[in-house]
Amino acid sequence: MTGATAASGSRPDEHVPVTPGWTCGTCGEEWPCAAKRDLLLAEYRVDRASLSVYLGACLAAATADLAAAPVRPLRERFIGWLPRGPVTS
Repeated sequence: MTGATAASGSRPDEHVPVTPGWTCGTCGEEWPCAAKRDLLLAEYRVDRASLSVYLGACLAAATADLAAAPVRPLRERFIGWLPRGPVTS
């Protein structure tokens, strides 16, 4: 993938995004893939607001990179899957 970039220094199991296509560098699915969603929920378990901010920033970057893509599916892909309501143990 010429011109594609992923986070340098990442481990193969981290499921980092490869831009500008916003695919997963580990499994090739659209990022955030199901595995990355699980990892993010675990990492941000007690700070869902920060997770929302992070994914919102990713959505903004992806919207610029994927300018021809409809915004609604991108919004669902990046933030539509986030659980709503209080965090339960």
